[in-house]
Amino acid sequence: MRTMSGDGGRPGSRRRTVLRSAVAGGLGAAGLTTGLAAGARPAHAEGARKGAEPPRTRVSILLYDGFTALDAVGPYEVLCRVPGVEVTTVARERGPVLTDTGEMSLVAARAMREVRRTEVLLIPGAGNRGTLAMMEDKGVHEWIRTLHRHTRWTTSVCTGSLILGAAGLLRGLPATTYWASRPYLEKAGATYTPGRFVEAGKILTGAGVSAGMDMALHLASRIADPRTAQAVQLGIEYDPDPPYDTGSPEKADEELEKLALKLIDDAAR
Repeated sequence: MRTMSGDGGRPGSRRRTVLRSAVAGGLGAAGLTTGLAAGARPAHAEGARKGAEPPRTRVSILLYDGFTALDAVGPYEVLCRVPGVEVTTVARERGPVLTDTGEMSLVAARAMREVRRTEVLLIPGAGNRGTLAMMEDKGVHEWIRTLHRHTRWTTSVCTGSLILGAAGLLRGLPATTYWASRPYLEKAGATYTPGRFVEAGKILTGAGVSAGMDMALHLASRIADPRTAQAVQLGIEYDPDPPYDTGSPEKADEELEKLALKLIDDAAR
């Protein structure tokens, strides 16, 4: 088991986790399309047919009604730049999927039934509505378990870990999630462990929203190498230096916690 601060090794970086609140995404271009265009032939299959290039590392990001945009887009921005990695978005059906605010959607390039194998599975988190629905969706759980049998890495961001827990993948493991959802990990049989991300075998769980980028950079170093991950970080100029030091409940008072959850709840649809 490995826990990491995710910001250059600096200590004190516990962050978010929740069920009862929505996790607001901070990024957005409505109708953003990621992954393969509908009907496109996967590059790894083309390479295998020609024998001209090695198999690619497929990353599948699950989209579902009410997911949080940055939970998916943050890791996408990192992983799509790693050589040999092919990122695609997946949902029940191809097409646009609404985020938690209801003001923006991302486009799923693949339907779940079309994706039966992947090297990396990524489950983003959501607000109350989306997380609860996915925690109760047995069909999604079965799909996750099916892919997990053959993944190199099964990952989550924010409350996506609660979905992995509901699918039965976190029993007896250390994990992290959004700060206000920490108690729910215990109900899934996991042990809450502080950190921007937590590695337990081939399962990587990220803390809330922005922590998905830290988790993805660590994953990039595992898929490729640390130098490549460092170059990707520089390429996207990911150099966090926020104007306030209130990014975790350990650095905030109770009144600020209540306001934070209210702002997230108010933005949700």
